[in-house]
Amino acid sequence: MEIDLENFGKESRSEYSSNQKLRARLRKVKPKVLDERFEVLHEEAFSEIDCLECANCCKTTSPIFLNTDIDRLAKVFRMKSSAFIDEYLHRDDEGDFVLNSSPCTFLGTDNKCQVYEDRPKACREYPHTNRKKMHGILELSLKNTLVCPAVFKIFQQIGKDYRK
Repeated sequence: MEIDLENFGKESRSEYSSNQKLRARLRKVKPKVLDERFEVLHEEAFSEIDCLECANCCKTTSPIFLNTDIDRLAKVFRMKSSAFIDEYLHRDDEGDFVLNSSPCTFLGTDNKCQVYEDRPKACREYPHTNRKKMHGILELSLKNTLVCPAVFKIFQQIGKDYRK
């Protein structure tokens, strides 16, 4: 499935307020039911959407880098962790390490991650829609509807079940 990121951006922004209302309704769904529904919709969305065709997450946002991520990547680049931080990262408003710039420094022109095997935990788990305890990350998932076409699609589908 080819992704038109410009149209996706417009559509996801126009649907954001209705997705906010949906998020409020999803908070009332039993946790196990919500987790199961998200997992099914996650599988469906990613059977249609190829991340390598999109890479919008890598083009527009930074993952949070944990100390273990920094140490691992510093080792890959044969640098000290402090040198890796100095070259690639800064602390955001919440005090987390994030990339200095977008798109991601490690994103290739073919949308492939140049450090894929050693990528940060946040990248490995993104977009987090196939995990347990979705109630705890509904706010993050809502924000990700603006970044990830698959998350937007999941919200559109789950909305058919829970919109009024």
